[in-house]
Amino acid sequence: MRRREFIAHAGGAVAWPFVARAQQPAVPVIGFLSGASPEEYAHAFRLGLSESGYIEGQNVMIEFRGAVGQYDRLPALAADLVRRQVAMIAVIGGNSSVLAAKAASTTIPIVSVFGSDPVKLGLVDSLNRPGGNVTGVSLLASDLLAKRFELLREAVPNVRTIAFLVNPDNPNANPDTGAAEPVARTMGLQLIVLKASTEGDFDTAFATLVQQQAGALVISADPFLLARRDQLVALAARHALPTIYPWPDYVAAGGLISYGASLANAYRQVGNYAGRILKGAKPADLPVEQASKYELIINLKTAKMLGLSIPPTLLARADEVIE
Repeated sequence: MRRREFIAHAGGAVAWPFVARAQQPAVPVIGFLSGASPEEYAHAFRLGLSESGYIEGQNVMIEFRGAVGQYDRLPALAADLVRRQVAMIAVIGGNSSVLAAKAASTTIPIVSVFGSDPVKLGLVDSLNRPGGNVTGVSLLASDLLAKRFELLREAVPNVRTIAFLVNPDNPNANPDTGAAEPVARTMGLQLIVLKASTEGDFDTAFATLVQQQAGALVISADPFLLARRDQLVALAARHALPTIYPWPDYVAAGGLISYGASLANAYRQVGNYAGRILKGAKPADLPVEQASKYELIINLKTAKMLGLSIPPTLLARADEVIE
């Protein structure tokens, strides 16, 4: 072989590995947008991803963005993920988050946990055939509101005035208040609506509650309120106020009762859908799933502190009792 031919042949052999590496597909990046803490329930999301064969740091990367209850930050956070050219966006932490993601892109696939009906929010055409770039899991959080009132009344049968705490910055605040009013009226209860969108509002809200002699409290499903569960549980204990919450995290922090969909299970379902989309499935063809697990949790230690005797019939229906 001539020297010139040998050099050309050897050069081609050396260059081939570099060409092969250049042709390997890039690792997909998932944008993870939350109205609360960006790491809230991230473990459950990763678990769902792993069920589809995706492991963070190996064959997928995740970019986390969280508004920590400051909903006005969500549009900028969503736009940042779009500029990052993520393969898809996973959304948790309330309807404000998914609305911001949808406004930022109508083409990037979006998988979300919905706090209420996504059809009514204009996010999907129907539950069975979403039709656009959005799908996910519906918690039916607003639909469970009446059940929470009933459970709290069962735990505190002599209550006459009940308070309902909402975050006015949440799009669900007005619909939830509108749903709570007829429920309270049907039960013969006087309803006091309290509002809190900053930590400083909590003391004012509880002062109003005490002044109007509310005998029990219902906390609305809201990421901002969830992120401040320790403060809310402490205030309820300080005022000896029986309170029902939407999620078990509150009861784990010392709250009395919670009833609602399992967030961990819902976020695992979102992770599973995310993996399916990375494999080529389209959001338009993936039906919106209903949350498949609901939990009633009762903290008997808190009940004892409040001087409450929880009815045996209610305890028998609980998924978990903390003693």
